[in-house]
Amino acid sequence: MAEAPKLFTNKPKKAQLKQFQEQQKGKDFSSPLPPKPLSSSSSSSSMGTQSSSSKPPPQPPKESFARRYKFLWPMILTVNIAVGAYLFMRTKKKDTDVEEEFTPPVSTTSSTTVHVVEKPLQAPTIKEPVKLQEPVSEDQQREIFKWILEEKRKVKPKNPEEKKRIDEEKAILKQFIRAKSIPAI
Repeated sequence: MAEAPKLFTNKPKKAQLKQFQEQQKGKDFSSPLPPKPLSSSSSSSSMGTQSSSSKPPPQPPKESFARRYKFLWPMILTVNIAVGAYLFMRTKKKDTDVEEEFTPPVSTTSSTTVHVVEKPLQAPTIKEPVKLQEPVSEDQQREIFKWILEEKRKVKPKNPEEKKRIDEEKAILKQFIRAKSIPAI
């Protein structure tokens, strides 16, 4: 039978393929005549006879992508599972860190008991008297109210109820700013 097709690094020319096919045909039939050198006129006439008498060997069916690269599938699955596990554990770790911040540590052992000794209640001793803040002047209060009003104007309400509440607060602030005397806070 014919040899298996050879893989070439560069695609051979048609003339080279014809010459190779003629050599193979000559070997199969053991013809005593050596193959003729091909010229452009003889190759077209001999090509017509060769193409009708001998067919090129059928090419093997092309395998699907999945079968051609079947060695990659286990690696892709392993990497995918590793990345998924990493992301899952990373989010789990963040969740537990957040919970630990808000909840005090609780002892898990139930066998340990703490004996509390009751002491008589004593009045707390005050070491330093509480210092009272100086009252804010009216000019400073007006400036603060103006600043609060500016901040309220920057707020974008999300729903009509919130818009109504903000408008009412702005109206109150405007009244305080326009008033001749501001009530003491």
